[in-house]
Amino acid sequence: MGKLGISLYPERSTFAKDKAYLDLAYKYGFKRVFTSLLQIKGEKEKVLADFKRVVDYANSLNMEVMVDINPSLFTQLGISYDDLSFFNELGADGIRLDLGFTGAEEAQMTRNPYQLKIEINMSSGTNYVDNIMSYSPNTANLLGSHNFYPHRYTGLGYDHFVYCSKKFRHYNLNTMAFVNSQAATFGPWPTQDGLCTLEEHRNLAIETQVKHLLLTGLIDDITIANAYASEDELKAMAETFNALYPTLQIEVASDITEDERICLFDHLHNYRGDASEYLLRSTMTRVYYKDKPFPAHNTKDIKRGDVLIDNAGYGQYKGETQIALQAMENDGRVNVVGRISEKELFLLRFLKPWSSFRLIESK
Repeated sequence: MGKLGISLYPERSTFAKDKAYLDLAYKYGFKRVFTSLLQIKGEKEKVLADFKRVVDYANSLNMEVMVDINPSLFTQLGISYDDLSFFNELGADGIRLDLGFTGAEEAQMTRNPYQLKIEINMSSGTNYVDNIMSYSPNTANLLGSHNFYPHRYTGLGYDHFVYCSKKFRHYNLNTMAFVNSQAATFGPWPTQDGLCTLEEHRNLAIETQVKHLLLTGLIDDITIANAYASEDELKAMAETFNALYPTLQIEVASDITEDERICLFDHLHNYRGDASEYLLRSTMTRVYYKDKPFPAHNTKDIKRGDVLIDNAGYGQYKGETQIALQAMENDGRVNVVGRISEKELFLLRFLKPWSSFRLIESK
């Protein structure tokens, strides 16, 4: 089962605020904490003092703490890749290598005596993970996580994201990606236009970002990259992540009937397996509600993303629920009862035949 995470940047906040955020995240079942040592300037003891209080509190909530580092930090702090005792003393559960070594070092680090997890960067698109795997790492301690991108328009494109993620899926390694809170105000760097892995997520509601990552089937864990997400966002993210089935938000037509509402919202929809290029069909509503009248109304021409119910004019199809996959003429036998929310319309292409899903009314 995957895990949800938050990010903390102790050098840019206060312990009291970090503690309150950890408590809130714990309340909603978050299990991971990402934090970064990349911005730290100072001696080893100071670094320990700055971070240990927050890390210890996260540990007291049984949350796993991953610390972002790179090879130059090893030099700065006088740490060697073959002695990770510093991170054990810090209370970390693992370290994330923002920049890696040669592959042999990473493999050796997975066999550390403290059983610290070694999380490597998934976003580069090179054969880095193949190289590490050639040195026989302990894969139980080897994880992957994508980067996040504070600069607008620099986040990953979807095709590159898939290419990189599949390399890690090939080895059955745990994968993680970052999503962006719209309420958060800071990250590890002074400049940020939000923080996310996929560029197309930057302005989306957090639950939509989570749905997308889950529907790709490529990501196990999801972490909010910036701080601090609102309680509403934490709650929505947890509900979406733990939902039995994906949901699509729809905006209902002003003249939708009560029977049509029942079809849409009181029913688990199943994408019929003999798939059409024009319609995503959820056929069982016509069976369950065959005795309801479904008179014709709002029979305008159809656009991609429209939510449809066949009316009485369609005979035995009356009451069937559909989602339009492309534009079509309407001959008067189909009621347009709503529309997939514009910001979730792109999720349509990730629903697969025979999959189940729910429709919810857009807030």
